[in-house]
Amino acid sequence: MKDQVKLAVDIGGTFTDLALTIGEKRFTAKVLTTPQAPEQGVLSGITVILERAGVKPGDIGLLIHGTTLATNAIIERKGAKTALLVTEGFRDSIEMAYENRFEQYDLMMDRPPPLVARHLRLPVPERINAHGQIVQPLDTDAVRALADTLRKEQVQSVAIGFLHSYVSPVHERMARDILKQELPDIAITLSGEVCPEIREYERWSTACCNAYVQPVMASYLKRLEDRLRQDGFTCPVFLITSAGGLTTIETARQFPIRLVESGPAGGAILATRIAEECNFGKIVSFDMGGTTAKICLIDDFKPHYSRSFEVARQYRFMKGSGLPVRIPVIEMVEIGAGGGSIAHVDELSRIQVGPESAASEPGPACYGRGGENATVTDADVVLGRIDPASFAGGSIKLYPELSLAAAERSPGKQLGIGPVVAALGISEVVEENMANAARVHAVERGKELNDRTMIAFGGAAPLHAARLAEKLGVGRVIVPTGAGVGSAVGFLMAPVSYEVVRSHYVLLDAALDVAQINRMRAEMRQEAESIVKQGAPDAPLVEYWTAEMRYRGQGHEVTVAFPAADITPSDCAKLAALFVEQYTQQFGRSIPGLEVEVLNWSLRLATRETPPPPCPPAPPQSVATPASYTRMADPQSGEMIKVPVYKRAQLVPGSSFAGPAVISEDETTTIVTDAYSAHINALNYIVLERKAAS
Repeated sequence: MKDQVKLAVDIGGTFTDLALTIGEKRFTAKVLTTPQAPEQGVLSGITVILERAGVKPGDIGLLIHGTTLATNAIIERKGAKTALLVTEGFRDSIEMAYENRFEQYDLMMDRPPPLVARHLRLPVPERINAHGQIVQPLDTDAVRALADTLRKEQVQSVAIGFLHSYVSPVHERMARDILKQELPDIAITLSGEVCPEIREYERWSTACCNAYVQPVMASYLKRLEDRLRQDGFTCPVFLITSAGGLTTIETARQFPIRLVESGPAGGAILATRIAEECNFGKIVSFDMGGTTAKICLIDDFKPHYSRSFEVARQYRFMKGSGLPVRIPVIEMVEIGAGGGSIAHVDELSRIQVGPESAASEPGPACYGRGGENATVTDADVVLGRIDPASFAGGSIKLYPELSLAAAERSPGKQLGIGPVVAALGISEVVEENMANAARVHAVERGKELNDRTMIAFGGAAPLHAARLAEKLGVGRVIVPTGAGVGSAVGFLMAPVSYEVVRSHYVLLDAALDVAQINRMRAEMRQEAESIVKQGAPDAPLVEYWTAEMRYRGQGHEVTVAFPAADITPSDCAKLAALFVEQYTQQFGRSIPGLEVEVLNWSLRLATRETPPPPCPPAPPQSVATPASYTRMADPQSGEMIKVPVYKRAQLVPGSSFAGPAVISEDETTTIVTDAYSAHINALNYIVLERKAAS
């Protein structure tokens, strides 16, 4: 039995979601997150779900965990006191950044301050050139002398970022060894290990972020691991990475920065699996929880991967206003639009929503935990979309009168409108914000949205998916079973994987040294395999090989995938052709006559995934019978109208009905607007289809 029991836990900003499977049976739970001690929320949720499933801790065969702890520590600036040892003369590089303005028309624009204060950015005499040759030996006495400064300043974590360490990290390793002798308890991050890539600013920023959260994550993982063992858990524990793979606790302790998007990655895995099951090649996944909303494009049953990401964007979520990190990540757009996002009226008398969130403490006003500001959840309560008696399966009591008072207070009185109109304004604004983010993300990728199927999951997504799909021109929406804890369900489908990257500049021409590239690939494979084998010692592995390529002289690269095999001289033309194809798809044109160069090489090794069985044939449709009726606001007229309520547990494959309607279940509620009809497909998923134009 133990091999069949798997448990997944996803800590979000508002809720901690859990999913447990016993063979084909699935159990889910949702509890409030405990931000001061996240492990308490995890353990209380585990207690709830084990009772529901009727299993004991010793019965669990595998536990998979995702957390926003690293992200929140950076956003809230609650990480460890961190210092940066840097090559002499480059002390201010992480503050100078790109030396540009991400918002050129705002004279009051502020850049995000570095995680390391200037007096803790400590220069060290040393120099290695771009070919890995030592130009100036490391001043070991200077490094040893800095230990006194670190001790006096009570520094908890150190990032070491020397010039060109992606080619040769020898000086970084020497400095680490010296500091470990002087300060054995201090956490140390080497930029050449966490991000062995060209471009110093991004590499040092990634190293600083990793160092900043390393003590926080190590402490949390130690507390969680100890409590799990005390409670009788003997199974292996894996962490989900931002690239959607599983990794060991030890690797997570060393590189916690790889976990910053772990929750959203689980959702993308779920959406990918559903796309395969239903045979939909073009997907836009929509994940909306209590704090943020995430939108991801999935083509040909594969999400898009990236190696660049910005944490803690501060200026209206604009690109360039956050801290860049270079990690493997599933590419998506994330905005501050969740159930707990707070509504306010700006100086132009416009309703704005987010990015500030009420989170779980104090939470939306309707939670009755001290929150006074109207949130998206409060708006949904006022609009009749959420049944206060059945929210979170009845485990969280809601107070609709508090939602009404909050909406009436702001934006109601500020704009001279009633609470229902104010709530509609909040809902429409947050949905338009998400629609705009999806449009921009699609344009940046050179993609269309109106020919895609939307897959909606997360506690708040099914409430807003139909209206969002209307705005985007999407004709079909799928809400899977367990949608309210979708990311946790996705964790259970994730492969064990690890990605290794190397900077190695080459021109794709006749002089290409293919033997050197093949040796590098073999070394990268060996490094990735040493990590993956810890979690899956006997599983068959699949290798994915990509390169960041550009026309010679350009400043930015395009990621190109190609077969994972040794390169031969005749492959140069094939690689260049793949680049031109990808470049043309993204930018609409190619540039004839220019040479192609490669900057970075990436190898991802993962356990082989079993494809899902084909979707069963569509069941015969029958008209479903409502369980009850409720009054819900019509987004078009603003009037409260009578609509049927269907209980999700009572709907069987083939059940169908027309919107407007409400589908209620324990972890979420699905709203079917007047523009859509709904039915339950053969996999027991809710499918919304746009009604034919009259």
